Amino acid sequence: MRKLLLFAVVLLCCSIASAQKHSFAIEGEHFVLDGKPFIIRSGEMHYPRIPPEHWRDRFRKAKAMGLNTITTYIFWNEHEPQPGKFDFAGGKDIAHFAKLAQEEGLWLIIRPGPYVCTEWDFGGLPAWLLRDRSMKIRANDPAFLAAADRYMKEVGKRLAPLQIQNGGNIIMAQVENEYGSFGSDKDYLNAVKKSLVDAGFSVPFFTSDGPSDQMLKGGTLPDVLPVINFGWGQDPAKQFETLAKFRSGIPRMVGEYYTGWFDHWGEKHHTVDTESVAKGIDYMLANGISFNFYMWHGGWSFGYMAGANYSNTVPYQPDTSDYDYDGVLDAAGRPTEKYRVLRDVIAKHFPNEKFPDVKDETKFISIPPFELNETAGLFDAARTLGTSRRSETVLPMEDLGQNYGFVLYRHRFSENAKGMLEFKEQHDYSHVFLDHKFIGKLDRGKKEQSIAIDAKKGDVLEVLVENMGRLNYGNAFIFDRKGITESVVLNGEDLKNWEMVSLPFDNFAGLRFSKKNVPNAVFFRGSFALKEVGDTFLDMRNWGKGHVWVNGHHLGRFWNIGPQQSLYLPVGWLKKGRNSIVILDLENKGTRTISASPKILYGN
Repeated sequence: MRKLLLFAVVLLCCSIASAQKHSFAIEGEHFVLDGKPFIIRSGEMHYPRIPPEHWRDRFRKAKAMGLNTITTYIFWNEHEPQPGKFDFAGGKDIAHFAKLAQEEGLWLIIRPGPYVCTEWDFGGLPAWLLRDRSMKIRANDPAFLAAADRYMKEVGKRLAPLQIQNGGNIIMAQVENEYGSFGSDKDYLNAVKKSLVDAGFSVPFFTSDGPSDQMLKGGTLPDVLPVINFGWGQDPAKQFETLAKFRSGIPRMVGEYYTGWFDHWGEKHHTVDTESVAKGIDYMLANGISFNFYMWHGGWSFGYMAGANYSNTVPYQPDTSDYDYDGVLDAAGRPTEKYRVLRDVIAKHFPNEKFPDVKDETKFISIPPFELNETAGLFDAARTLGTSRRSETVLPMEDLGQNYGFVLYRHRFSENAKGMLEFKEQHDYSHVFLDHKFIGKLDRGKKEQSIAIDAKKGDVLEVLVENMGRLNYGNAFIFDRKGITESVVLNGEDLKNWEMVSLPFDNFAGLRFSKKNVPNAVFFRGSFALKEVGDTFLDMRNWGKGHVWVNGHHLGRFWNIGPQQSLYLPVGWLKKGRNSIVILDLENKGTRTISASPKILYGN
């Protein structure tokens, strides 16, 4: 027995020694792994967008394609949903994510923010930051930095032990994210860098910005490696000429090499020519340039987490839950044409490496059409599920202590009221009712902030405001509160005395369903039986606009304007036997039937 114990101890010591033998550094113009020049061949994938039961499968597909590294953001709002309350369990277990990648022979690059952008609600920042109107976000502000430091220390507890010098696989960490597109405060950037150091990170740091003089000047630090972001159709030689003019004698890397693009609601689904993506990779490998595919595997922005953008002409552009990105793997993790073509390009430049065989072991199922026979009305849900608060003036969602979902605003008219009701402003999509009767809707993306009203004394105005995702990019995102953000004006006068009902719709236990026909916005409930489980996609083409929950899990948003016309339902959220489904359809057309198949659906 003693000999067995001694043998086990010797094996453990040897294992530890072996695990700790690797080193990674920046030396002149090269990344150096274990003393030898190293080209990073990375693919970006985000653990909250991929079901944890599929992490290992995705890592194996990365390895089979010829990648040696995975890159991921770390999502502050996922890990600290309320101040000081942290969650790193289940699909948020970033340490487990890192360890699985290491088991599959992959290095890991982390991008912990605190801001990450990535078409994610509020750029990954927690919504509760917006409760403090004096706080300056993404700035050298003591309140913001204290909150960010607290978060970073929690990340460090889990990931600092997994750095390469400790026997782990983390080789680099990013300082902030594309800060040159937002500002140029070097005190702030240095504070973020110090936060990483204080959290225990000592691997090489880098910044990542677009290849322009302004972005590089604003977003970099003199003692931190700058990498640049660009994509298909852009000449890599020209992009790196810009970088060389800014800083030379460093390893060259594209931190985000765009394989495609993301979708906004109401637009066409983005696709990108494979050959244009492959041409850039071929050039970079021929010239010893490291890269990170963005996205290699986009996955899905579950729940309320899809973000939004804006432009000079469109004030608000919400992102779809589908984050396919026309990536190298599709939204469900299946290899695409890009995968096969890019694998051949990488193999051409590394003829002495043997790539594992490509295996696609993900199981998909179909679910025949079934009906959702039970219904519950919006106003019943507000009564049974909502938390009510009264105020003389309207309050935004954040001031109500709410992060996501809906707010129902109520006002009872004390006298006849006729005219144009003006909102300053409603964010982001509102359904307006008078005494429970629907009178119109307002779409922030179409600059709709007013509606005509003709109310009698005693009538009740009800405005259901949906948070469609906070802005995640640009200088305006730090002010993007939700609900009715300032006031409601009728004929030049502010309406006073409001009831506000918070409706995050994160638990339906108190909602009473029946088989009655319900007008207006409706919750539908049904169930379906499965003999086997697997990944699938709900076909939402016959439904209006809303959200879906299966077995209590929030799949995300649907909207018949497209381009997303299906919802990803992963195997881990299903079970053999009876499964429950709840659909909130805000623009009910009478549909009660739904089905599912392995096919991802797009269209307008």
